[in-house]
Amino acid sequence: MNIEDLLRETLSDMAHEEQPPPPGRFLQVKQGRSRRRGLALAAAAAVTVMAVGSTLVVQGLSAVSKDVSKDVAGQGSGETIVDTKQGQITVTVREGLRLSQILEQLSTTTGRPLVEFQRAAKDGKALGLPAYAKGALEGFAFPGTYEVSPTSSPAEILAAMVTRFNRAAEESNLVKGARRVGRTPLEILTIASIVQAESIDKRAMPKIARVIENRLKHRPEMELRMDSTVLYGLSKFGATASNEDLKSRSPYNTYARLGLPPGPICSPGADAIAAALKPAAGPWLYFVTIDPKTGVTKFAGSPSEYDTLVEEYRKNLRTW
Repeated sequence: MNIEDLLRETLSDMAHEEQPPPPGRFLQVKQGRSRRRGLALAAAAAVTVMAVGSTLVVQGLSAVSKDVSKDVAGQGSGETIVDTKQGQITVTVREGLRLSQILEQLSTTTGRPLVEFQRAAKDGKALGLPAYAKGALEGFAFPGTYEVSPTSSPAEILAAMVTRFNRAAEESNLVKGARRVGRTPLEILTIASIVQAESIDKRAMPKIARVIENRLKHRPEMELRMDSTVLYGLSKFGATASNEDLKSRSPYNTYARLGLPPGPICSPGADAIAAALKPAAGPWLYFVTIDPKTGVTKFAGSPSEYDTLVEEYRKNLRTW
């Protein structure tokens, strides 16, 4: 049971009681519900989250309540808007950012030291991460728009992002869906993160997911060969790994190692997760974004077809 479910069940129990609870009630040991309520209170003390349209409002328990009736787009450019009238900070975390980028963005926009966010990110249990995350926050800080109170701590903000991930996982049926396709939830999220990192146009995501699955299942065995994973393992950014990068001994070097990397390489959005759970049907083993400006991506099932796409990409480069 995640934090969100725990709070929901506890509040539901309280709503059906005949009399308002006395002030000392949560200090008493009461039958079978006391432990669950204690956990719910601990969760509430860690983070107060209210959903408003596509926005999550994150408030510390000491925050002054405010009107949260406005709706803000769930995805955007990653820009931060400071609402000086209400004293709130509206931050949009876009899809595909690495955890290191997210923590830097949150530090910059809230004015809190980066080290505080880095420290909070290491306590996966306190943040409400699912067990299959294995304590690592990478990939589980869900992209979206968050209204942050000045009283919110780094742990509260990150816990809100995990809460939003848990909701997205429930909505997409991640755990059951992963079992249905013979993968673990962490493997699906890892695939989704690669799909997110490799995609410019979300319409190509189901086909890119199919390329990944086809390579993983190929016989004879075939390396995944994704530049995005290689660069992640080297803490580098860009679209293409160099020949020197490909010599890396990192476990994220999918040119040198078979199978998936150890975990997600960024925070995927709902579209990438959906694509990982249900790839498009097709024989493709390769893809080339022939026009990065428009995001047009084409797919191939053989090395010769792939070479043709690469040549088309090079022609486009010469005309830009």
